[in-house]
Amino acid sequence: MAEVIVVGGGPTGMMLAGELALAGVDVEILERRPTADLVGSRAGGIHSRTIEILDQRGIADRFLAAGHTAQTARFGATVLDIGDLPTRHPYGLALWQDRMEPILAGWVDELGVPTRRGAEVVGVDQDEDGVEARLADGAVVRARYLVGADGGRSLVRRQAGIAFPGSEATRSTLIAEVEVAEEPPTGMRQDATGVHGLLVAVYGTDFGVHSPVWISRFIDATRQAAEYRRGRILLAGTSPDALLDTYGAERHPAGARALEHSMAQTVLQRADDRTAALARTVDELVRMDEPRIRIAALIHGLDVMRVFALLHDARHLLLNLGEPGRFDGAALPHRVQLVDARHQGPWELPVIGSVPPPTALLVRPDGHVAWVDEDPARPMHDALARWRAGAELRRGSRQDR
Repeated sequence: MAEVIVVGGGPTGMMLAGELALAGVDVEILERRPTADLVGSRAGGIHSRTIEILDQRGIADRFLAAGHTAQTARFGATVLDIGDLPTRHPYGLALWQDRMEPILAGWVDELGVPTRRGAEVVGVDQDEDGVEARLADGAVVRARYLVGADGGRSLVRRQAGIAFPGSEATRSTLIAEVEVAEEPPTGMRQDATGVHGLLVAVYGTDFGVHSPVWISRFIDATRQAAEYRRGRILLAGTSPDALLDTYGAERHPAGARALEHSMAQTVLQRADDRTAALARTVDELVRMDEPRIRIAALIHGLDVMRVFALLHDARHLLLNLGEPGRFDGAALPHRVQLVDARHQGPWELPVIGSVPPPTALLVRPDGHVAWVDEDPARPMHDALARWRAGAELRRGSRQDR
């Protein structure tokens, strides 16, 4: 029996499974698609912070080699250049999802994560000791925890009874991957009726469109799960036992902020005269350095401190920037890596700006800072006890067998 079941073998599910495997947790992916093939191109790229996260695990080069870097952040109609932001990856990556997924699948295979394909989950039940996933073929898979990474129409969320409040849709967009007989104009056309690519009523021709690979529709409804955990069922992420509820407390506000920016973007894409006037005003503002850096950093997820090669094996990192040897590495837990380092001058962080470097900090496996020694009210051993409280989850896992 696996420690954790991940329902959904898309990018989110595979990345989560890989993170759990690096932490020594037995994890299995249940994916309803019978093969790894993805019909259509789907999502078109990833932001800078996602590239950084892949870099933390030592696999960013695989994705960079398969795609094309570009300035991809937009606010309204304005492209926000992040070339001058303090990051190793000051760009987005244009890479279709059907090329992205095989790279992630190769990584989780290397980590020994099993993926059960053709495993459509039709029901989820939990008790005090674990969770059962009922499959369409009648099989039942049991684990201590189950994570839903099965998209916006998540069956796991519904089965767990987690509400999905938010704003109703104000518009609907048809999107398709097709072949054309004539080369259409680059980009989209926006008018009072919407945003258009290949509409006869707008262009006077359909450019000989034929052979659709896939056709889909998306709307601008803005919703967020009311909670990220219900008992032993979680949505799109996981944490150690004692931190499962703090996972929601930490990530829910970040999700809410992303949705708020999405709603603002949607407003600026309307084409009436008043919105056009607002968009022109916003365009003038975001061309100034301070608002450009702030908004672009938020869009790309760069409003955090980052570490890369030192996190490839997903261990906690105790970074000592003070006197070398002041920490006893032998006294630290085995999943905490001690590194003595030096840094001259202030740290430059997007959004925040220059900050004085601390003399030591504890970095979580996900790259977020768990402790700095500038806070005497929170000694390091307390932070270690808090962020390593999930040792119970790994008991009996692969690394302990």
